[in-house]
Amino acid sequence: MIYFELFWSFFQTGLFSIGGGYAAMPLIQNQVVDIHPWLTMTQFADIMAIAEMTPGPIAINSATFVGIQVAGLPGAIVATAGCVCPSCVIVMTLAYIYYRFRGLNMVQGILAGLRPAVIAMIASAGISLLIMALYGQRTLPDDLTSLDVTAAVIFSAGIFVLRKWKTNPLWVMAGSGVAGIIMYSLK
Repeated sequence: MIYFELFWSFFQTGLFSIGGGYAAMPLIQNQVVDIHPWLTMTQFADIMAIAEMTPGPIAINSATFVGIQVAGLPGAIVATAGCVCPSCVIVMTLAYIYYRFRGLNMVQGILAGLRPAVIAMIASAGISLLIMALYGQRTLPDDLTSLDVTAAVIFSAGIFVLRKWKTNPLWVMAGSGVAGIIMYSLK
């Protein structure tokens, strides 16, 4: 019975945690602290801290940790499967619908309309990160001369290396990190 409760609790969390792991925290707390008193609030806070520090989505990490706390390794597997199951079902359903109706002009029109929106969202995130890196704030400042010259030099060098030699981006990021540590420590 505990396995079914774990699966159902995290199935609900996986189904309704739209917005990512941080949005799922209140849902997880409601399930594991309030509805099923599997954890105390202190234990829940500890598990959330561990789930945030470990690689991977917070909801899945917390499902795994709660499952281990409540029912050992089988509980971790069941809780994690419950958390992942709704996403798999939704994605498989959407993929089926897409492959079945992809030849329709309406579907092609919807996808053509979504492409610019997705590109705009990615560009917006990139520009926001660039402004944060170069100016240290979320929006462009009134005084554009407050540019962090060190960050601008590292950014420019990284872009140059990527374009000129087609280097692996991971190596460029690692090199930028090392350059940042060196240049900022000399300041």
